[in-house]
Amino acid sequence: MSVSLYYSAHRAAPLTEAESSAIERVVAAHTTSFPYDDEESLYLYELSDDGPEERVAGATKMPSDFDRLMPVLTHLLHSVTELRRVLSDAEWAVHMDDIDIPWDEAEGYSLSGMSERRK
Repeated sequence: MSVSLYYSAHRAAPLTEAESSAIERVVAAHTTSFPYDDEESLYLYELSDDGPEERVAGATKMPSDFDRLMPVLTHLLHSVTELRRVLSDAEWAVHMDDIDIPWDEAEGYSLSGMSERRK
């Protein structure tokens, strides 16, 4: 059984050029610093500007190996935090299958106990 992390942002206004560029920078930085070449990474779907109000959306399959799960999840949540800060006026949803990932203005997205693992 696989578990995935899902992330999406909704708002009425389409992305500006500056926002699109900032999102591309976040994705590039994430890709460069991702800890494992053989695991799924941050993946954003191709979305149409003339479609529904979904402005950013993606999903990543989590590793089944616990030793890899936590570094991958921590890295992904940090990247999604950066994406949310780019689109701070959007309505965000981040969840791992049926578990909502809480947002904290200071810490960003994380699960209980994850901040200790970052140190």
